[in-house]
Amino acid sequence: MNISLLKKIGFSDKEVKVYFTLLEYGAVSGRKLADETDLNRGTVYDILKQLQQKGLVSYFHKETKKKFVAEDPEKLIKLLEEKERQVSNTKNQINELMPELKALQEKGGNAPVTKYYEGAKGIRIILEDILSTLSKEKEKEYYVYSAKEVSDDINNAYPNFTKDRIKKSIKVKAISMAKGGGMSGLDERRWLGTDNQTATFILIYNGKCAFISRDSKSMPVGVIIENQMIYETQRTIFLQLWQLLDEK
Repeated sequence: MNISLLKKIGFSDKEVKVYFTLLEYGAVSGRKLADETDLNRGTVYDILKQLQQKGLVSYFHKETKKKFVAEDPEKLIKLLEEKERQVSNTKNQINELMPELKALQEKGGNAPVTKYYEGAKGIRIILEDILSTLSKEKEKEYYVYSAKEVSDDINNAYPNFTKDRIKKSIKVKAISMAKGGGMSGLDERRWLGTDNQTATFILIYNGKCAFISRDSKSMPVGVIIENQMIYETQRTIFLQLWQLLDEK
């Protein structure tokens, strides 16, 4: 039986063990549950209280003994539906709070926020941030200084990045540090003409600048700097260089 489904709705391993034992044995005492589950009696009674609060266990007195019994498993569906209602209500409340949270964030907008990432998973987070950030904007375009070695790291971290970018109608202007690099769609490319294959990969997008490189062990690392002034400066430099390369 797939007990992981119960764990997904908040059951602990011990709660699953006690609940399944109740389903199997019917009305049993706390002592019997402790024996069958290999848990101490105090732990069993704590778990029984938790299951009662969830509406999954009830009890009755038989002579001088207290017997516990599992409720109809159909109540698991009701428990899940209640959790869904709670999540939906919480989501609505967070949406209502969002303007205040954004206002608080903007108060600190003059101070750059730096986030550091390591490995392929970290690089993928940076790339996902580009897509999620720009997909909300009217002007869906960002700017890149690309380098061959880091391009390989990016492709390994997120093989479908270009396809997903195109699906979201996000454009990109890229300046390649060295020869190489083709066109994929919704992109433009110009070449700086150097032989530097190991340069830092820089991405400039909507108030943020991301820098992707390799550490001393040749592992990919990345940094996102969130600051409007830094973004505007980097964007201006990029577009000026872009224009100069067009005139060459």
